[in-house]
Amino acid sequence: QCDLSGLWRNEQESLMEISALRDDGSFQGKYLTRVTLSSGCIRMSPLRGAQQDLGEAAWPTFGFTVRWERFSNATAVFVGQCFVDTGGKEVLATTWLLREPVGSLEDDWRATR
Repeated sequence: QCDLSGLWRNEQESLMEISALRDDGSFQGKYLTRVTLSSGCIRMSPLRGAQQDLGEAAWPTFGFTVRWERFSNATAVFVGQCFVDTGGKEVLATTWLLREPVGSLEDDWRATR
């Protein structure tokens, strides 16, 4: 079974550290995006999330929100599922959305990537 807690690295070399899961499935951690690495301004941004009960599925689903700190007014949400590949390596398969603020309702169409 997958264990979300620990240090993770994605394909873009961003880092994420997740603390131990609480009994209710909630967790918190820190996210270091490659964007801050390339600009020379390395900052950890807080994340908070929740995982489905491990007893309900062998490969748990989860979601978390990252509040980018001091370099962006955007907020990102991630949803995914944890797997173990044939080599025994834990893998997080995720999808994300990033929301940036815009100045008007008319500009809403360009606020989410």
